[in-house]
Amino acid sequence: MSPVAVIVVTWNSASVLPGFLAALPEGMAGLDWRLVVADNDSADDTVEVLRSLAPDATVVQTGRNAGYAAGVNAALRAAGEWDGGHGPVLVCNPDIRMRQGCAKRLVDRLGDGVGIAVPLLYEEGREETPLHSLRRESSVSRALGEALIGNRRAGRFPPLSELVTDPAAYRRPTRADWATGALMALSADCVAACGPWDESFFLYSEETEYCLRARDRGYVTRLEPTAEAVHLGGDSRVSPRLWTLLTLNRVRLYRRRHGAPATACFRGAVFLREASRAALGREASRAAAGALLRPGALRAVPGP
Repeated sequence: MSPVAVIVVTWNSASVLPGFLAALPEGMAGLDWRLVVADNDSADDTVEVLRSLAPDATVVQTGRNAGYAAGVNAALRAAGEWDGGHGPVLVCNPDIRMRQGCAKRLVDRLGDGVGIAVPLLYEEGREETPLHSLRRESSVSRALGEALIGNRRAGRFPPLSELVTDPAAYRRPTRADWATGALMALSADCVAACGPWDESFFLYSEETEYCLRARDRGYVTRLEPTAEAVHLGGDSRVSPRLWTLLTLNRVRLYRRRHGAPATACFRGAVFLREASRAALGREASRAAAGALLRPGALRAVPGP
């Protein structure tokens, strides 16, 4: 079998890379693998850290802050040039810490229609309960349910939330429409069938679009609960700029898959959710609600 391509996209990631690299050998135990990193023009010591701690890694410097999907694509192209090519692909955030044997359990789950396998994710410091990382496809009723009663309460009812909150779903292999993209194993067949990641999503919704596109081509996204990793997390929940980008890209992706009337209803439901939270003093939601009201906001959503 060709080696597993472990793909990481970095941008000013020097502070989290040492921990990722330290956990990598145990996380990849039992597999033949190679590391390929696409760096999006980091201004810190990211590349130097990589060359010091992972001298055998393939490092692709994009030369610009190209976005997450563009980084994944650059790394995939580099892995495709290896002698004999690559086998399955592991797409990782640099703030992931894989536990013992995580990757092999994910790779072993691939096949028989499973094109994407994801692990149980835990938040750092709260490792007794897994994160709710599984999602349902967006719909107007789910956006309204989240707006009116919150996604965690609504998550108990599949028609009312994208978020899967049923504890039983995280104790067994569970199929999902899509899943949090912090750590994903992709079969070589799925990668070949789906082609490049969509670079029009600079950040957020790119993994959603990829999972839905894979599903359209007959490849399932499935949780493997015996594979575990810790996710240090990001700042989308606290940064108005990033939360706005997440919100707008969510509506942009919905628009691609539905007609104008349905998109108008979905956008209105998302606005209701953000406006209600803005009224409670959430600054990030205030920024997102304002952006949703701007004419042409969905035509092009640039990254930070």
